[in-house]
Amino acid sequence: MPGIGAGASTGIMSQIRSLFATRLYRAPLAEQGPKIDADELAASCYSIAEDDEAGQEWCEENGYPGYTSYASLTDLPWRFPIFGELVKSLDLHVAAFAEDLEFDLGEGRLEIEDLWINILPEGGTHGSHIHPHSVISGTTYVAMPDGTSALKLEDPRLPMMMAAPTRRKGARDELKTFVYEAPKVGDVLLWESWLRHEVPMNMSEDDRISVSFNYKWV
Repeated sequence: MPGIGAGASTGIMSQIRSLFATRLYRAPLAEQGPKIDADELAASCYSIAEDDEAGQEWCEENGYPGYTSYASLTDLPWRFPIFGELVKSLDLHVAAFAEDLEFDLGEGRLEIEDLWINILPEGGTHGSHIHPHSVISGTTYVAMPDGTSALKLEDPRLPMMMAAPTRRKGARDELKTFVYEAPKVGDVLLWESWLRHEVPMNMSEDDRISVSFNYKWV
């Protein structure tokens, strides 16, 4: 009687496949929609940050390094036309990602819900978090000086791993516990909003500038 490991002699072949994929979309912003000038977008971010007293106060009260408009402004496309052009481009990128994800949206659609500026100075970080109540989240990168931090993405299975050993150095991306994605100026990254992520410390002397956003299903 054949023992364990005799599968080949019985015509049974081993099979290993990946399940429950976590997708990450990366593309040049200019690949879809109107052309966005990075210098003009950076100048607009600084101009808004300088005038947004409510945002500055929120950052100070909550210990947020640098500046974010997340808790203060909801009308960036109205304030500066370049953000309106940005949304047109993001709509197309999100539609392409939703197609890859094979979402069945029925009679609904994905619509932008939030759009905000992030200016992270030297030494600034943004702790690990998710984006509740959204479907797709993402960031486009306006200034990424040498030495600035990549985006750190966490395996969503991490809380369930319990006694699992660590992965080998050089493991495939789909098996890593954390993946560090280093975008370039003009790139857009998209992920499903439940994916936990963070921005490690900015080691550059210059500001790391990005514009983040959420899309909801309506």
